[in-house]
Amino acid sequence: MDSEKARYQQLTQEMMPRRPVLRNAIMAFVVGGLICVVGQCIQWFFMHQGMSAKEASSPTAVVLIGLGALFTGLGWYDRIVKHGGMGGTLPITGFANAMVSPAMEFRTEGLVMGVGARLFTVAGPVLVYGMTAAMVVGAVRWLITGVA
Repeated sequence: MDSEKARYQQLTQEMMPRRPVLRNAIMAFVVGGLICVVGQCIQWFFMHQGMSAKEASSPTAVVLIGLGALFTGLGWYDRIVKHGGMGGTLPITGFANAMVSPAMEFRTEGLVMGVGARLFTVAGPVLVYGMTAAMVVGAVRWLITGVA
């Protein structure tokens, strides 16, 4: 009985397809890097318009989130993530994809009950946590320094 089990385990290992770990890591690096290069170009554009690097960071993030949402709506972002894995999921554009994907899935249910209700299924908890953390940090700073 044990020899049959061992033989089955060996056969399972032989038949199991090999995972392309190195290829996946390289593709994630390339795709994530390309998203970052696009973000850097957008930031340079805003800096060329007269903003400092600090001032340009907020509009850069807004543009990247908008592009991520647009590409998700057009069905392009899923292809990017298919080839880039975490390289496409991890940047800020992946957050936009995570927000828009559930809404796109339920668009047949209408704008309010479908898109509107599903838009914040992923982002809602993140936003609530972020706002709560910001209020706690602000309150601690106010208690320590007296400056809001």
